Amino acid sequence: QVQLVESGGGLVQAGGSLRLSCAASGRTFRNYVMGWFRQGPGKEREFVASISPSGSSIYYADSVKGRFTISRDNAKNTVYLQMNSLKLEDTAVYTCAAARYYTLAAMRGPAEYDYWGQGTQVTVSS
Repeated sequence: QVQLVESGGGLVQAGGSLRLSCAASGRTFRNYVMGWFRQGPGKEREFVASISPSGSSIYYADSVKGRFTISRDNAKNTVYLQMNSLKLEDTAVYTCAAARYYTLAAMRGPAEYDYWGQGTQVTVSS
């Protein structure tokens, strides 16, 4: 069992930056694919980014490519999402997720993940 706790959300002006963190419990964090998803008001949950267990493979949604950076520190059992040049449409609840099985693909689907955090709210204002 893995427990995930996100932090770092908040209110930021358009063009600003935030860094989200997701701390995981357990000794097998280094074996999990980690992903970030988000769900905006009235929208379905969507994939944001994923990172392989070693950190060597990273994927992004087209909507955040070039602005967001996912990274992980396996020694600290933590995955990060650095968000720059934030836009109004980035407003959402951001949730991290962990997958036990790495398919060697982008793993953009929520069904591929086994454990989920509670989420952290990110609000971008004009």
